[in-house]
Amino acid sequence: MRPARALIDLNALRQNYRLARELSNGARALAVVKADAYGHGAVRCAQALMNEADGFAVACIEEALELREAGIKAPILLLEGFFEASELELIARHNLWCVIHSPWQIEALERTALSGLIRVWLKLDSGMHRVGFFPEDYAAAYKRIKATGKVDEVVKMTHFARADELDCSATIGQLKTFQRATAGLEGATSLRNSPAVLGWPEVPSDWVRPGIMLYGATPFETEQPVADQLQPVMTLESRIISVRELPPGEPVGYGARFVTRQPSRIGVVAMGYADGYPRHAPDGAPVMIDGHASRLVGRVSMDMLTVDLTDLPQAGVGSQVELWGRQVSASQLAGLCGSIPYQLFCNLKRVPRQYMGE
Repeated sequence: MRPARALIDLNALRQNYRLARELSNGARALAVVKADAYGHGAVRCAQALMNEADGFAVACIEEALELREAGIKAPILLLEGFFEASELELIARHNLWCVIHSPWQIEALERTALSGLIRVWLKLDSGMHRVGFFPEDYAAAYKRIKATGKVDEVVKMTHFARADELDCSATIGQLKTFQRATAGLEGATSLRNSPAVLGWPEVPSDWVRPGIMLYGATPFETEQPVADQLQPVMTLESRIISVRELPPGEPVGYGARFVTRQPSRIGVVAMGYADGYPRHAPDGAPVMIDGHASRLVGRVSMDMLTVDLTDLPQAGVGSQVELWGRQVSASQLAGLCGSIPYQLFCNLKRVPRQYMGE
């Protein structure tokens, strides 16, 4: 069988969740497992956290129902809320929590008969300008939802646009906007996402929403001491399937982007952009071969990529190659590719996942 695989360390996932709790000043924490747990497998990750997490967060009802069908009974928050009024009865029936961010959703809630009460997380647009009620409209939206008699609690929430920029004042500005808009309104709050959990301890939040940090990747572009405690959950690896001995001046791969400058040993790895490895990874991108540092050479193709074995005479066909994980930082690789680790993980496909620490 093709040797490409993604190893998922569930013990590391649990440890990262515990770190989020430790950093949250007693707040409860929703483990964000949307987008198939950022490519790590939502059901298996939720099951691994089932006895620890205060709840889970997903993007949409399809993701929530997958967890319910897998036996997850903890609270599940729909971060994008519902897209059609017909979903509201499913939300009530399956005891899901629901973000409301637009007036039409309140109208749908008012019109729809429900079999039980639901919990609403009312979103404020404090400056990100994607979804949410503007500050001047927030209190009225809150009171209107309360007046429906169909909710058991309203949690006040917002989302920070620049919490990953630790030297930027925008996060404190959004906090102040949130505090003004929600003044006098009862209920718990939820403000802190992963970068805010890691880097903004002064921001009060009754609920936190750790996402990327659960999977062991930093949301910051520079080193940050707390983020350095995270443990990578995914290791993407494969093996060398062929070796070429080339003289100086020989091109490697599509477009001859890389040309040998000396007698070289080039290893071919069963991994490509069809697996989710970034096509635009540059020459010199780090890899580990049997525990030794090496580099990518040549353009990544659909199913294969090439690495430099010149200084690794012991390496050959069958040698293990780590593309990212505990030895190769996914964040570093993403930066070299003009991307972010979120995208690397979410782009993973075709590669089978193998779970450890169950």
